Amino acid sequence: MLTVTGPTLTLRYATPEDAPALLGLASDPVVTRWFSWGPYVSIAEPQAYVATLERRREAGELLDFLMVHADHGPVGVTGLSELAVRDRRATVGTWFGARQWGTGANLESKALIAALAFEHLGIERLTAWANTRNGRSQVALERAGFRREGVLRGWHRHGLERHDVVVYGMGLGDWRSSPLQAVKARIEGEPPAAFVMG
Repeated sequence: MLTVTGPTLTLRYATPEDAPALLGLASDPVVTRWFSWGPYVSIAEPQAYVATLERRREAGELLDFLMVHADHGPVGVTGLSELAVRDRRATVGTWFGARQWGTGANLESKALIAALAFEHLGIERLTAWANTRNGRSQVALERAGFRREGVLRGWHRHGLERHDVVVYGMGLGDWRSSPLQAVKARIEGEPPAAFVMG
């Protein structure tokens, strides 16, 4: 199993046994306010999500990890999607339970997923999105070294509404000079072949 370990967080694949923890984290409407899904209302929802992950990894669609804190257990999810092999780019997405907000866990998670992407997968650009009304997410991305590149109007659909998003980017060179470099990451195991750039 592929894992990425930092000072306090370990990124690993979610298993069916993690569904109750995911339900607890994502049943909070404050956590999922800016998501295109949620909040979870039953155990069947995280169970269905976990059941898709292996197929989606193998297809090159989604490389999601459960973030497990050394002291607090599962705290959220981070991963890569929207892979473009020809352009060597992917989109990074991350969410945490509310108890981890403001703790520095987001910076560590970005450092771990960026180390995996740039050092081991051969990705040369990461994109990230933040709702234009989600100032907390925008500040967190900028602190991590992502650069604001513009606004995409009507990019995400949330229920019956369309939402604008701010697009952020981080290239390989940006990453090398970013605050993420200060976070040590240990990567063990083999990544899915579909996510490794040739």
